[in-house]
Amino acid sequence: MVRFLSGLVQLWRSLLGAILFYTMLPLPKGVQPSFNRIARWCPWVGVIIGSILLGVFWGLESLNISALLRSAILVALWLGLTGGLHLDGAMDTADGLAVTEPKHRLAVMADSVSGAFGVMAGILILLLKVTALESFGLETGYFLVVIPAWGRWSQVVAIAFYPYLKAEGKGAFHKQQFQLYPDLCWSICPMLLFLLLSYFVLPLSQWLSILLSDLWFMTVAIAVSAWFGQKFQGHTGDTYGATVEWTEVACLISTALFTNGL
Repeated sequence: MVRFLSGLVQLWRSLLGAILFYTMLPLPKGVQPSFNRIARWCPWVGVIIGSILLGVFWGLESLNISALLRSAILVALWLGLTGGLHLDGAMDTADGLAVTEPKHRLAVMADSVSGAFGVMAGILILLLKVTALESFGLETGYFLVVIPAWGRWSQVVAIAFYPYLKAEGKGAFHKQQFQLYPDLCWSICPMLLFLLLSYFVLPLSQWLSILLSDLWFMTVAIAVSAWFGQKFQGHTGDTYGATVEWTEVACLISTALFTNGL
């Protein structure tokens, strides 16, 4: 029993560490977060972020403001909740991809000054998110919860299956501490849990569409992670961020296209 309780405490501290590392959400004073194996919590943190976004979405819907302003507010909040952590990585990754010589890409990405390609990538990501979210309605609110989770699951895939390209860096400890099967399985649990709960509260036809959407989101997450892994022959902390951002963008766009009957 003592060992079981100790394990629960360690899990709780690890979750707090993940919230502290991946978001700007405040933690109560006196807590003792642990950063051990926090990668397994990435999608769980995504669900927390998505739940906040959904709550704000419902609130803005009740105010009957324009869809464009609502989506811009949501994207701004989305960015604020993460402190731009993943967007910064996506911008640095874009600068690296702009270099024709692969061996020089990591050096360019290490530069703290964003280049033209990085700025363009950042603007494009935010623009696509705002535009895609403009078409969301109350019936698609569920996706606001799971898309940030799937975006972060793409990072877990990158950590699990691709080498880390730097001896040091803010993402290095993710790879060093990662335990493949327990952490990978744990990371996908929140999406499976949401799918299971939706089975009991939604009509079968709607549940099937959610199931197909989740299978598609999983495919996108794996594909984005693989694409960056192939381009760099591995991953860094910056490409982890890029996988999150571009998976979210692809899932948002595909959801918008699906809900508009395309």
